[in-house]
Amino acid sequence: MKSENVRGRVYKIVSIVMLVILAILFLFPLYWIVTGAFKPSADIYAQKPVWLPTEWVVTNFQKLFDRRTAPLFEIFGLVGPTVPAVFRWLVNTVFMAVAAMVLTCLTAAMAGYALAKKRFRGRAIVFGLIVCAMALPKQVILIPLLREMSALNLYGTLWAVIFPTVGWPFGVFLMKQFSESIPGEILEAARVDGSSELRTFITIVFPMVKPGVGALAIFTFISAWNDYFMQLIMLDSNNFYTIALGISTLQSETSIDMGILMAGAALASVPIIVVFLCFQKYFTQGITMGAVKG
Repeated sequence: MKSENVRGRVYKIVSIVMLVILAILFLFPLYWIVTGAFKPSADIYAQKPVWLPTEWVVTNFQKLFDRRTAPLFEIFGLVGPTVPAVFRWLVNTVFMAVAAMVLTCLTAAMAGYALAKKRFRGRAIVFGLIVCAMALPKQVILIPLLREMSALNLYGTLWAVIFPTVGWPFGVFLMKQFSESIPGEILEAARVDGSSELRTFITIVFPMVKPGVGALAIFTFISAWNDYFMQLIMLDSNNFYTIALGISTLQSETSIDMGILMAGAALASVPIIVVFLCFQKYFTQGITMGAVKG
């Protein structure tokens, strides 16, 4: 018994030490970006790393805000006040990522439920095609996507970045796996009680797969936020730029300014952290359930 207790304590201590080390490794880039955003140029370009700013300055943010201006929003002909362009880019990015997240979670939850619990001809073929589509990189289907967005008169708008994300095969695959765990007896009881398919999905299915939706929401938000390739291809107007694309255009006009890059990266990281904290509970439940099921 004593040897087992000793081994258990040693295992616990080693696990905690490993987790602390991994946490430091993952948090260090964020720490470097945030501190770098407040460093003067001498600290940023110093030959030896400067771990803390010798002087905390906001010059990098001032340069980021002063480079360009743009209306804060444009909705149905209503133009918002003129603000630094970085705020418009941030609004564009948040709208794009949130819209992609909501639409992807909704469609993937419905499609996953149908593939898991509905019996129809060709169900296995459809699911097989979805799994095969997961292996296709976006570069392979870039030309069809461009032609499709142009035909729909969406090229150059944020919807040209949002809609290709909505049909994410991984989301359908993930939600199908979660929907498999729904007891068929509950769905049959709902049908006997006269519940419609929509009501069954909203009141029974969706609450039961909520951990999976939370995990998918984080994955989708981060994927859409960081999808620089699609943003670069689909967006061609300053007023529709995302924050990553907008900051890159600032660098192309002048020499590379690492201070502006770090200030922009620090500003862009705030919404991702907020979304992760909001969905952390469901994300943890989702990956835990998936691990137990596997």
